[in-house]
Amino acid sequence: MDIAAGDIVLCEFYFSNLKQSKKRPVLVFKDNLPFEDFIGLPLSSKTEKLQQDELVIDNSKLPEGVLPVTSKIMLRKPFVVSKNNPQKRYGRIGEAYLSEILRCYCDY
Repeated sequence: MDIAAGDIVLCEFYFSNLKQSKKRPVLVFKDNLPFEDFIGLPLSSKTEKLQQDELVIDNSKLPEGVLPVTSKIMLRKPFVVSKNNPQKRYGRIGEAYLSEILRCYCDY
């Protein structure tokens, strides 16, 4: 699957025992790392209490695709993911919102 910065994808993450896993949505934050990796920011549907480093994302921010539920982006938890990991693509956020996320990340 081709991915680019701004895509929201579903990735599978294994627990330390490597026997169980969870699938979680991830925002592709930077897609040009070596070794076919990208930097991702996790999404969570728990939006009741937002922290200073969390941004709400809903379908109004996606000119392309659909999120199942309104979610939040957690800026404090960037991580490296293999480009072979994504199982599904939900959509892509707009350039203006991606720039806002980058600005908020740098401020954080």
